[in-house]
Amino acid sequence: MEENFLTVVDENGNEVLCEILFTFDSDEFNKSYVFYVPLETKDEDDEVEVQCSAYIASEDGTVGELLPIESDEEWDMIEEVFNTYIANMEDEDFDDEEYDEDDDDECCCGHHHHHGEDDDECCCHDEDEE
Repeated sequence: MEENFLTVVDENGNEVLCEILFTFDSDEFNKSYVFYVPLETKDEDDEVEVQCSAYIASEDGTVGELLPIESDEEWDMIEEVFNTYIANMEDEDFDDEEYDEDDDDECCCGHHHHHGEDDDECCCHDEDEE
């Protein structure tokens, strides 16, 4: 799975292995961007430092040469994309939790059932189930 990782050189000249969160293209700036997380900072208890760079794709389509972000306008666009990504991730987590929590108690019509209640009493179970 090497395509999900990239190596960057930090300010001290050290190579740091990073996991790619996602990439996207901007028509406005005519560039490709990558969000990534250094693996050494990835810990469930600590905050993760997400980084972003513009990049030029290599011949095999993976992230190739990283480029600096050049303007405040680019950073504003990147921040908006990242905020949307985070909001979508939070929505997915909420939906998964809600689904798991209510899966046994709510039928397809939205009625809540108590465990042991006869499913035939629900309006959506008019047909015989085999």
